[in-house]
Amino acid sequence: MSMADRAQTWSPESYEANARFVSDLGAGVLAWLAARPGERILDLGCGDGALTVKLMAAGAEVIGVDDSQEMVEAARARGVDARRMDARALTFEAEFDAVFSNAVLHWILPPEKVVAGVARALKPQGRFVAEFGGHDNIAAIVTAMRAVGRARGGDLGLAFPWFYPTAEEYSEMLEAAGFAVARTEQFARPTRLPTGMAAWLTVFRKPFFDQFEEPERSQALEEVVDLLRPSLCDREGSWTADYVRLRVEARKP
Repeated sequence: MSMADRAQTWSPESYEANARFVSDLGAGVLAWLAARPGERILDLGCGDGALTVKLMAAGAEVIGVDDSQEMVEAARARGVDARRMDARALTFEAEFDAVFSNAVLHWILPPEKVVAGVARALKPQGRFVAEFGGHDNIAAIVTAMRAVGRARGGDLGLAFPWFYPTAEEYSEMLEAAGFAVARTEQFARPTRLPTGMAAWLTVFRKPFFDQFEEPERSQALEEVVDLLRPSLCDREGSWTADYVRLRVEARKP
């Protein structure tokens, strides 16, 4: 199986059914952004546009970009000016009053290229406001996948494709790109999974399980779920993910 075959992919329908909580929990970072009428804002990793339309409702002129064509089309169906673009190769030059991002930046490596592109896209005095996975995010889930992957001779890198920095690490990265960091907040956010852990794993870490052929794929999924059950599933059968989030605001000189 090639690395291209193992890339994370997104289905708007699956995301709506199993991961809508991601955008539903975006109120805090939207408040940090405090979009104003007439501002030109880039929504970096806009997904299906659920939060983009809230920026538009505040009176901002918004462009959304995402690397998934399916998500771009879903955002366009909401009336968003959405474009397919790699966040590591943004083509904008000093066009935006603000760049906004929610629950995306931990997916994109290397992060330095994203930060550099954001700096180029902002006007002088423009602000960058983002929330994404912080250090220790889904630590139990990753540990369970690595344990199963090791036992089955799998690629352990597929259990951890993300960038989960500390606030200090990310602040240093922003400052190296010329930003002045206004504030950061790193916090635990235990998050109820409305459709359960197996559905979450299937949506967010499909490439890890797809490295195995059936029936081993289904067996690996069951083993990860069983390992997590004592710590992340309550007596009523409700699952909670061990999320940790990092929220940042920085300004371009």
